[in-house]
Amino acid sequence: MKLRTQSDKWRVTRDQRNGSVPALPSCHVSRVVLAAPERSEGGCHPAFTLIELILVLALLVVITSLAAPAMSNFIRGRALDSEARRLIALMHAGQSRAVSEGLPMVLWVDEKQSAYGLQAETTGQTGDPKAETLAVDSTLQIAVLNTGLGTPTTFNNLPAIRFLADGTVDENSPQTLQLTDAAGVSRWLVETRSRMGYEIRDTKQ
Repeated sequence: MKLRTQSDKWRVTRDQRNGSVPALPSCHVSRVVLAAPERSEGGCHPAFTLIELILVLALLVVITSLAAPAMSNFIRGRALDSEARRLIALMHAGQSRAVSEGLPMVLWVDEKQSAYGLQAETTGQTGDPKAETLAVDSTLQIAVLNTGLGTPTTFNNLPAIRFLADGTVDENSPQTLQLTDAAGVSRWLVETRSRMGYEIRDTKQ
């Protein structure tokens, strides 16, 4: 078998250019071009029309209008319950202080200023360092109802609940406190029959 020399290779190349011999396949590196795949007709991304967007917005408005009353009632209920629990917690603090310190404690209520507080009935010249004053939620009102059979208990000319040294409620203390929101929904804090404190009720009775 005769091997092709370098000169023969150049001769073949010249002959290929002249068209005398068929071109031999040559090895070369092809440049690869990456092209994005063609999008088929069924692969198009869906798009919303202006009418569809308007319908969706209208549906959201309807749903919001239906849910708004329920949400507002829920928020009002939370404010009432939160304030009632805070008032009950202050009552428990007054009972604990009365028992531990052996002195009557008073929980006064200022209906006009929408505030209430707790302090010792008798204090020294420096006052009561543990006294507390709390403001009622701005959306609520507080009222004192059903005072005792005798002379109503007061503190600084304000109606007050008086906790005795044994932790019981003085018989002349208000029997009911009422918390009311702007919509007229109320929570009542009613004295228990044992006169050991108050409980939260959804109705006055």
